[in-house]
Amino acid sequence: MQTSASGRGPGPGKGPEPAQAASGSPADHGREHPTDTDGPWYRPPEPDRVDPVVLGALLARHGWQRRGGPPGRYGRWTPPGAPAGRATGTSLLVPESRGYPDSEDLLDEALTALDRSGTPAAREVLVALAVPSDEIRWWRDVPTGPAGSAAWPAEEKLRGAARRMLLAGALATRARAGYYGARHRGPAAALMREVLVGAAEGGRRLTAFVPVGTARPLALRLHQALFAAREAVDYRRATGGMDAFDGAVEAGVSHELTEALVALVRGTQGARVAVEWSPAAGAPEGCASSTEPVEFSPGDLPALREASARYLQSEPSVPVRITGTVVRMRRSGPRGEGTVRLRVIAGAEVARVRMTLDEEAYRIAGHAHLVGLPIRVHGRLQSRGGFRKLTHAHDVVPVQVDETERDRLMKSLQENLDFFEEACSGE
Repeated sequence: MQTSASGRGPGPGKGPEPAQAASGSPADHGREHPTDTDGPWYRPPEPDRVDPVVLGALLARHGWQRRGGPPGRYGRWTPPGAPAGRATGTSLLVPESRGYPDSEDLLDEALTALDRSGTPAAREVLVALAVPSDEIRWWRDVPTGPAGSAAWPAEEKLRGAARRMLLAGALATRARAGYYGARHRGPAAALMREVLVGAAEGGRRLTAFVPVGTARPLALRLHQALFAAREAVDYRRATGGMDAFDGAVEAGVSHELTEALVALVRGTQGARVAVEWSPAAGAPEGCASSTEPVEFSPGDLPALREASARYLQSEPSVPVRITGTVVRMRRSGPRGEGTVRLRVIAGAEVARVRMTLDEEAYRIAGHAHLVGLPIRVHGRLQSRGGFRKLTHAHDVVPVQVDETERDRLMKSLQENLDFFEEACSGE
């Protein structure tokens, strides 16, 4: 058995990367690699904390082959692709239970050998052991070059589609909508930071690890949404009707998810997505312990594109009462209406909105900010443009806040005074 002298588990720079949200989201500028090397992803799994049954299940999931061993005692496992009956560089002896007398020693040697191996199949097992995780897998059937190589854009397309799909799943944990736009992006990005994404192998295969303790709702919602999307596409192709896509919104299907599926399938001969539950935690209530991957083909693209456009066009504007702080004001002259941008504090699941105010409301907004107060405004959050614009804005009033918050707002004004020159123009 191959062993190493010390340390187990994926070290900094070797393991998967934190998932990032799709372009334009708050997670775009996230860490390329985790910086907290004391975090759970980087704590080597200790033998006394590893369940041999879980280790065996993970080895089988990641392509390792059991090549024998005394039944009821231990099994000998070889890495993916190792020919049967031949000696290989890495061979693991894994006890079947802790009842075996030398179980802890064998686990220690097996974990050390996995760390020493450095292959994707070994790293993924160590990551899943370090933090119990559901695994989301993507496959794309794309042409390959010599020795299974793929063009650089193929890997980028796979990673981009996977991130967009994770974002769609995270958004669906917050609410059900055909189109989210800028709504719920902050909480969704925060949930995605819990996810690690491995290397895109040749642009054909990618795995994400979703911690059960903090982000299982993401994996569960995406699992349900993928099957609902598959059924809706089948219904559209069989009957020509789009009704199934309307009902699929309740399962988490959205404009964002259909766009992610289009990005995944486009330019391939087909693509698959699978959600596999953590063997340590088991399947969620109401879910089968294992399911087949959900498959999509180029023939599904017209239905997916039609659904994406349908979701984008049909999502209605939303009546809201927003409280926020003014971060920018602009108008073309000393009087008349002007444009105001707010940082939202309450009333809508977006970070910022812009609106056009008449002369009196514009003056109220400017004066409220100059004295360190947010404003409250009624209107409709317009779906066109991603729910970033408030239309029919009215009833603009200042809102009282405590002294600490007012001091913070005044400091912000002093740091950004050039943005508010127009606020007092002509007054």
